[in-house]
Amino acid sequence: MNIFPFLAVSAGVIIAVQGTLNAQLGFLLKNPLLGTSIAFLVAFLCMFSTFLVSVHRWPTFNEVFSVPAYLLFSGGILCAVGIGTMYYLIPKMGVGTLMSYSLCGQLIMAVVASHFGWFDLPQKPIDGIKSLGVMALIIGVVLLNSGVGHDH
Repeated sequence: MNIFPFLAVSAGVIIAVQGTLNAQLGFLLKNPLLGTSIAFLVAFLCMFSTFLVSVHRWPTFNEVFSVPAYLLFSGGILCAVGIGTMYYLIPKMGVGTLMSYSLCGQLIMAVVASHFGWFDLPQKPIDGIKSLGVMALIIGVVLLNSGVGHDH
């Protein structure tokens, strides 16, 4: 049995829960940037502690300095902007609405990036089935957020 799909769904559940908790933290502190900063600090401490316990080999200085600067900084910057924006929007939109739009954006970007082989990804062209899947995703997000059956 392939456990990867289960782990991926679990990661999605965890992201929705942590996003909700961290958005509430920012709301209670009356500053979503402070809430996001605390969340990233705790995340850093957890990940760095795990790294220290599990590291088998430290990278050499040459290996560290051979990494392009954009790779050292761009992921962290995009993470801070993306996650910070989500923490800001959850109290305004609700976690379900926010996550549906966010996942839609992530999947569209992933399909396009795979199609062109960006970021050294294996190239996987967009075909008719993938196009139908993307359209179904967009229709699903519209239906999830249409307000049909909701009291306003």
